[in-house]
Amino acid sequence: MLAHQGLLLSCPEYNSSIAAVLKNAIDWASRPVPNEPSLACFTGKVAALLSASPGALGGLRGLVHVRSILGNIGVIVLPDQVAVPKAQEAFTPEGTLRDAATQGKVEKLAASLAETIAKLRA
Repeated sequence: MLAHQGLLLSCPEYNSSIAAVLKNAIDWASRPVPNEPSLACFTGKVAALLSASPGALGGLRGLVHVRSILGNIGVIVLPDQVAVPKAQEAFTPEGTLRDAATQGKVEKLAASLAETIAKLRA
């Protein structure tokens, strides 16, 4: 994580909140190794958030929690995000999105992340 300037996180939602495995990964990555500054994996990084869920909101409620956690540990979280509802219907068996408009939103979000990182690092 130290080698990357940004994070594109696809966040599962469990009962309207962050999944335990994602929270655990964030917590473990937040622990510095010897001679490393606190929160080195996160401070000043830029993140974009995505979610997909079988529910009608597509995991949107869980993204609120992820956004809060990341903001508290020094991550700049982009305001735009993508939530894919009815995930069981939204993807093909190969894992691609069926809806071109949703695919476009995902691509636009990823491009926005790359552009924001480039502007901040210029």
